[in-house]
Amino acid sequence: MANRTAFVSDIHSNLEALRAVLQDIDERKCTEIICLGDVVGYGPDPRACVKIATKFTHTILGNHEEAALFVPAWFNPKAKLAVEWTREQINSDQDDGTTSEDIWNFLGDLKSTARRGDMLFVHGSPRQPTTEYIRALDVRYDREKIDEIFSMIDRLCFVGHSHLPGIVTPNYRYLVPSKIGGAVRLGKDKAVINVGSVGQPRDGDQRACYAILEDEVLRWHRVEYDYEQTAAKILRATGLPDGNGERLRKGR
Repeated sequence: MANRTAFVSDIHSNLEALRAVLQDIDERKCTEIICLGDVVGYGPDPRACVKIATKFTHTILGNHEEAALFVPAWFNPKAKLAVEWTREQINSDQDDGTTSEDIWNFLGDLKSTARRGDMLFVHGSPRQPTTEYIRALDVRYDREKIDEIFSMIDRLCFVGHSHLPGIVTPNYRYLVPSKIGGAVRLGKDKAVINVGSVGQPRDGDQRACYAILEDEVLRWHRVEYDYEQTAAKILRATGLPDGNGERLRKGR
């Protein structure tokens, strides 16, 4: 069987979305799962999501893991509240089959980049692995930034962070899945691929998003899940902003 790699990112403590995506990944018989960061943050189930992430083939450090471990620099007030709440949950004494020490050790061991052949895995961008966004506006208005990013990759760079699935090309195009049939064949040319967000999509589609790479074809997949259940958990969680649940309903 050909190697079939699933790429997930920005789970953001959304257990319902993660379980739905993992079921879809299992049904599609993927051979490995690579996570591009932000397992935690925003959502109500950080411990359970981290426990699952320990079984992935590889997980990259995201800015929310970095914030939980160190200082939530550049975070807005609501995002900082979620970081503080996440820390409290990790440090809580819960009978869930894992320990706070196990979780912190796993998060603390995460690396900000990884390479496999001519593929680079980061959360944000090659220039600033955990914090820099690569957006459609950059392609249009900041070509110097795009040029520098492409100078730092051998061929393919897989990212998350913006929660917006798409592919950036060296000739300054940003292609979204809905405009290219949900898939793209990758050739010898360089490309930056955003795999989308499992736990907090921001492209107006509430469904969880992830991608599969097989035989040089990259395909994005959307998976329905019970976002109302996740939103209800957020509303019940003292310390998490209610808006973190509302945005799941809007896909924003």
